[in-house]
Amino acid sequence: MTQADQPKPILDRQLELTDIPNIDLYMDQVIQLFERTFEETTRAKGETILTKTMINNYAKKKLFFPVTNKKYTKDHLILISLIYQLKGTFSINDIKTILTDLNAGVTSQSIELEAFYQTYLDTTAANQTRFEAQQQLPDESDSLEQLQLILSLAHMSNLYRRAAERLIDQLED
Repeated sequence: MTQADQPKPILDRQLELTDIPNIDLYMDQVIQLFERTFEETTRAKGETILTKTMINNYAKKKLFFPVTNKKYTKDHLILISLIYQLKGTFSINDIKTILTDLNAGVTSQSIELEAFYQTYLDTTAANQTRFEAQQQLPDESDSLEQLQLILSLAHMSNLYRRAAERLIDQLED
């Protein structure tokens, strides 16, 4: 089977607003929702996406506003989704800095989180479209060309991460 015949791996998936039920969820239900949503994007089968310990650590570090009666609202799920997207790139302390104003805005009701999140989803969809249009994978048999692409993508990732870190530092000032 050639590379063209193989199904294209899913590089990105987001928790869509329509994926989130209109009822509050217990932690086990949150974990199940995230497992179903993101399992196709994992590198290996059985890879951990979200655990009770992770959620509890996010709560302890105050990455999202407190939960009431052990139930997670739609706003909590949106914030956990953002944390999930950020945790592969940034430290917990950076994520806390990134989300501090957003959490405060949600708590004070000065930010409409669903509208903010929909803008984020629209941006990620546009980013994915641009990425897919630019991406040209080399022939599987040319390992040096694959290595060059790996190095190039890693370099671009580092540039974007460093630019984001500078913006985080501005948030802290």
